[in-house]
Amino acid sequence: MPSPRRDPDSVGHPLFARFYARFSTAADTRGGVRDLRRELLHGASGRVIEVGAGNGLNFAHYPRAVSEVVAVEPERRLRRLAADAALRAELPVDLVPGVAEALPVKSEAFDVAVASLVLCTVRDLPRALSELHRVLRPDAKLRFLEHGRAPGAGMAAVQRTLDRTLWPRLFGGCHTARDPAAAIEDAGFRITSSRTFRLPEHGPALPISYCVIGTARRGPA
Repeated sequence: MPSPRRDPDSVGHPLFARFYARFSTAADTRGGVRDLRRELLHGASGRVIEVGAGNGLNFAHYPRAVSEVVAVEPERRLRRLAADAALRAELPVDLVPGVAEALPVKSEAFDVAVASLVLCTVRDLPRALSELHRVLRPDAKLRFLEHGRAPGAGMAAVQRTLDRTLWPRLFGGCHTARDPAAAIEDAGFRITSSRTFRLPEHGPALPISYCVIGTARRGPA
């Protein structure tokens, strides 16, 4: 009997999806991530594409000036949770399967793109950012909230070791040592504002504690 065809627009990380759904909700309520989501989306307007929408926790924070959100999420369980969140949203959310490296939308169709805690997990980071560049209108904005490479040599070495071993397998393809801001600029975006911070701010640092939030403008094609 032939094996079933794999859906190229879907991925399955059922154990990680269950963990992420619980962890992300706790991080929102007790870890300060909810305030970061509000900061990330403040002032957004027009038509928005969000890649790696997860379980849809951003949907409640889009301002009224946003006319529509096209939310792309490849993980099947998380996409079901995001569909529930979309029903509760106060603006239209069109949830679609797809991967960041091959977005199922037309070129130059969006005013804003949102990458929120997702660039660590995409399989091909340059290609994913190239796709975001493609689907944005000229001079449109990419808003990003990501974790990445630690500034200190010791933790950065730990991150590289984790990325080469078990971390991506345990955490849905997550890589801890990527440099999202540099990758965004390499993809033809111009970062107009950003700030780095540690999460949690106090206490022991984790491999995913080193974060950046900011906005970048799409350069010419």
